[in-house]
Amino acid sequence: METEINLQQLIVKTEETMKNRIEKLRSDFGTLRTGRANPQLVDGIRVEYYGSLTPLKQVAAISVGDARSIEIRPWDPSSLEAIEKALQKSDLGITPTNDGKMIRLNFPTMTEDRRKDLLKVVRKMAEDFKVTLRNDRRETLEKLKKVEKNKEISEDERIRQENIIQKLTDTYIKKVDEILSAKEKEILTI
Repeated sequence: METEINLQQLIVKTEETMKNRIEKLRSDFGTLRTGRANPQLVDGIRVEYYGSLTPLKQVAAISVGDARSIEIRPWDPSSLEAIEKALQKSDLGITPTNDGKMIRLNFPTMTEDRRKDLLKVVRKMAEDFKVTLRNDRRETLEKLKKVEKNKEISEDERIRQENIIQKLTDTYIKKVDEILSAKEKEILTI
């Protein structure tokens, strides 16, 4: 009975790890500049605000103006210059436009070469995430084999649990493919 609970916990923990990997992939894809405005592009930017580095989204409202621009409206108008400096220092490669009330980031249209390069990058990222998911599966299978070796479960039970882990892995690899497909479509249709 105790072993059964441990097996369930092992599967739950493996699934939780895989879910976190999918969320990380979504987040990583969201930070890629595809020519389409996406508020996630500025998520990692920190602004010098009253002597400390503060995340941009805590000092300003961030919205998408149109398909190729992001508007940043500071809660405190005196922080406009600090926000502008932080954006200029960032690796976005876009010069912010300050109109005195808000900052606008205008994204240029992507060239065909840039699209091809970006497709290679997202495909590599997706493949790396698949490898990580397979590594998670392998680690869990090794734990199952160790439990079987210690005579805590039978060979049949180990095989049954391995099938569950394999189905879980297949499900999450399919999710990676779906996310990749959506990102490729986004890159190609801008």
